[in-house]
Amino acid sequence: MFFVEINPEPGARAVQQIGKPAGPRFWPPSLSGFPATQLLSAMPNRYPERYGSAIVMGEQAGAVYYVFVAAVFFVYWACAGWRRPRLAVVLFANYLFCARFGLFYVLLVPACSTLDFLVGLGLMRFRGRAVRRLLVGGSIALNLAVMAGSRHMGLFLGRGPGARWDWIFPLGLSFYAFQALSYTIDLYRGDAEGTTSLIEYLSAAAFFPTLQAGPITRLTDLVNQLRGRPSLTRAAGGRAFFLIGMGLLKKALVADYLAENLVNRVFDTPKLYSGAETLIAVFGYSLQLYYDFSAYTDIARGIGMLLGIRLPINFDRPYLSANLTEFWRRWHLSFSDWLRDYLFFSLPGGRTKVMPYVNLVITMVLGGLWHGTTWTFAIWGLLHGVGLAATRGWWAWHGRPRTPVSPWRHALAALGTYLFVCLTWVFFRAGSVADALAILGRIASLTAGIENISGPLAAALALAAAALFVRKAWYTRAMEAFAASPFYVQAAAMTLVVAAIQLLGGRGNAPFVYSRF
Repeated sequence: MFFVEINPEPGARAVQQIGKPAGPRFWPPSLSGFPATQLLSAMPNRYPERYGSAIVMGEQAGAVYYVFVAAVFFVYWACAGWRRPRLAVVLFANYLFCARFGLFYVLLVPACSTLDFLVGLGLMRFRGRAVRRLLVGGSIALNLAVMAGSRHMGLFLGRGPGARWDWIFPLGLSFYAFQALSYTIDLYRGDAEGTTSLIEYLSAAAFFPTLQAGPITRLTDLVNQLRGRPSLTRAAGGRAFFLIGMGLLKKALVADYLAENLVNRVFDTPKLYSGAETLIAVFGYSLQLYYDFSAYTDIARGIGMLLGIRLPINFDRPYLSANLTEFWRRWHLSFSDWLRDYLFFSLPGGRTKVMPYVNLVITMVLGGLWHGTTWTFAIWGLLHGVGLAATRGWWAWHGRPRTPVSPWRHALAALGTYLFVCLTWVFFRAGSVADALAILGRIASLTAGIENISGPLAAALALAAAALFVRKAWYTRAMEAFAASPFYVQAAAMTLVVAAIQLLGGRGNAPFVYSRF
C-alpha cells in the first residue's frame, strides 16, 4: 500500500509507507522477443518540471528506440566489409536519433560538424600561428555557442524554463560540443592527426550512443575506430549485453527506486523529515546519482560495443577514494579528463607557485556552471575547487601520503572524502541555495526519528552501498563468465533482468539525471 499522512498541526512530519505508486508500467505487456528490444526502455520523462528541457525516450518511444538500435546493429554488420556504406549507416542512425528530438537538429548538427571539419582541414594545412589561432578560436566560439544556446536559450531571451523556445532545443548538445572541441584543440596543439574524410568526421562527431550524456570521447579516437574494419566476437557481444543489463538494473532497481521513495520526497519537503532521515536522503542521493549516471554509461558502452566501438570507462568506484584528487580520477572520468586537458592546462600561470591552485578553483567553478547557471552549481564547483586546491597545497607542504597506508587510515580518509562529497551533493541537488540550507538545517537539528525509512528502503540502501565494495576482479570475472556462457543462458539472464525490473522496479520511471546536461 502507498499512502501519505500529513498531520495538519504546525511542525508535523510526514509518515509514509514505501510501496509502488500508481502509474504506467515500464513496458507495454505485449513487448517481447529479442532481449535488446525489451531491456533498454528505462528512459522516460517523468519530471519535466524538474529537469527543464531534457527529453528522454519514455515507455513507447523507448521500445521504438531500441528496435531502432537492433535495426542499426543488423544493417551495420551487413555492411561491415565496406567502409563508406558502413559509415553511412552510422551517420544515418546519428541523425535519425537527433530527429527524434526535433527536425531542427538534422540541420544544426551537420552544419556545425561540417564547420568543425573544415576547421580541422585548415589546422592540418596551415602552420602560421595567427591563422591557426583564428581557426581554433572560431571552433571554440561555435561550440560554446551551441552548448550555451541549446541549454540556456530561455535565459538569453529573458524567459523562464517554460519559454516558447524550449521546443527548439529539447536535447542539450554539451557532450557533442565537448567532443568536437577535443578534435580541433588536439589538432591545434599537434596532439593528434585529423581526418580528411567528411563522412568519417560526421559519423564520429554525432555518434548517437554518446550524444546525450557521454561518455566524452576524444573524437580522433572515434574517427580511428570507425575508419578501421570493425570486429565483434561472441565474447564481446556477451560483454555488451552484460553492460546493458547491469545498466538497466542500476537505473530501474536502484537509482529510480531511491529517487522516487526517498530522495525526491525529502529534498522537496525537508521540514517534514527528521535530521537523521534527511541525512539518509543525502546519502541516498549520492547513491542515486552514481547508479543513475553509471547506468547510462554502461548502456552507452554496451551499445557502442555491439557496433565494435570501445567507449571509455566513466566510473571506477569513486566513493572509495581516500582524497578529493583521487575522487576526480574515479568520478565521471571523461569529464574530469576533459576539464584537465582542455581547460585547466589552457589557463595561464601554470608554472607559477600560486596560479595552479587558483586555476583549480576556476576550472571547477566553470565545471559547476556548465551543469547550470545557478548559485547552487557555482557553490558545488567552488567547494570542489577549494577542496582540490587545499589537497594539493597540503601535499606540497607535507608531501604526498606514503603508500600503502594502513587499512584503518585509508578507511577514515575515504569516509571523510565521502562525507565532503555528500555535502557538495546537497548544493548540486537543491533547487536553490535556500533549499540547500534548509536541508543542512534539518541535518543540524540532530532529530533522530527514522519512522519514514521502511524496511524495503533500508534494504535497498544497504545493498546499494554494499555493491560499492565489490572488487573489480569479481565484477570482471562475472562479466567474462556471462560472455562465455551459451547464448540461451545469456537470453535467459536478460529475460530475468526484464522480469526483475517489471516486478521489483517502480511503476513510474525518471529520466537519466545527466540527460538534462
